[in-house]
Amino acid sequence: MGQGGPGAAGADVVVVGGGVVGASVAFHLVEAGAGDVLVVERDEPGSGSSGKPIGGIRAQFSDPLNIALGQRSLEAWREFAARPGAEVGVDSTGYLFLLGTEEEVELCERAVGVQRALGVDSRIVGPREARELCPYAGPDGLLAAAYSPADGQALPPAAVRGYLEAARRLGARVWTRCAVTGIEVADGAVRAVRTERGAVRTGAVVCAAGAWSAAVGAFAGVELPVTPLRRQIGFTGPLSPAPPRIPFTLDLGSTLYFHGDGARGLALGFSDPRQEAGFGRGFSREWLEPFRAAARRRAPALAALEVRHGWAGLYEMTPDRNALIGRSPEVDGFWYATGFSGHGFLQAPAVGEIMRDLLLGHRPFVDVGPLSADRFRAGGGTPRPEAHII
Repeated sequence: MGQGGPGAAGADVVVVGGGVVGASVAFHLVEAGAGDVLVVERDEPGSGSSGKPIGGIRAQFSDPLNIALGQRSLEAWREFAARPGAEVGVDSTGYLFLLGTEEEVELCERAVGVQRALGVDSRIVGPREARELCPYAGPDGLLAAAYSPADGQALPPAAVRGYLEAARRLGARVWTRCAVTGIEVADGAVRAVRTERGAVRTGAVVCAAGAWSAAVGAFAGVELPVTPLRRQIGFTGPLSPAPPRIPFTLDLGSTLYFHGDGARGLALGFSDPRQEAGFGRGFSREWLEPFRAAARRRAPALAALEVRHGWAGLYEMTPDRNALIGRSPEVDGFWYATGFSGHGFLQAPAVGEIMRDLLLGHRPFVDVGPLSADRFRAGGGTPRPEAHII
């Protein structure tokens, strides 16, 4: 698998990126005895995309591959306290997709059929039950909702720490505040990773660099079509009366979403279509205008709520909003797990397991061949549609 033995100058596998996906990959590799594993993180672990997600975990997708990844990961999130051994605050509040058109209802009916065939306990509910589950859902224009009670939320920072601490206990090394500056390729194979601490001999690199993955791929001459896109979340702060316990609720048509933030009130979000690609991560408030317009239609009680503070993070977008998982056919030893377009945290446990199996030459629990980056080349494959991306 690799050619760099243990020691500061070599590693069997170098994982680029210390977010939740890279941390999961590292843990699964060292747990399986994959040799000397080094994680290289340009800042602090979880400081990129993994530091700013809302923490949703779900199996409600339309693509069977995403459903399988979500379902496998849900099982791992529930068992996280036992393996790898950390508390990540799993809260099974459920997920509720609000549907306002016949087309949306038909789409989710098909998706629920696929989900249930794969073991997901999801169902279509009527407007009355949807409002019982989430009293914020307005009385007008709601035709139905898609609901899965086993979905919910977890704590991303705790997950990153849990994976990396377990990986360290098993022998992995983690270099923080150490940027990758290049990847040496000779005779069509990875030979070393150059970092701010010097070169590391290796025969295997896993790019888990999130929004920065295109640049990491370019170091090795591998094209990874990943584009950074800012997404923002607002918080109301404590409300009186306190919000009821509600599912993670999303309006499929507008992309408005919200959920309880414990005693701190509500977390609010919206995928602003006006947002331009880029690495900017400053929080601003222009998205609240379309958010409130969508709220007046679907959840009127939210439209006038004050947003006291918030944050911005980066989605790692691909052209079809689905992940890139696989290896380069041109550069032996270059692997990637990136481009999750907003669902990397929730799929991270399954992705770590899959990357472990791929690097060790084992067959993963699901065929991720269709998620190869080659699908965007002419004649290389087929982009995969996914309806449940917010």
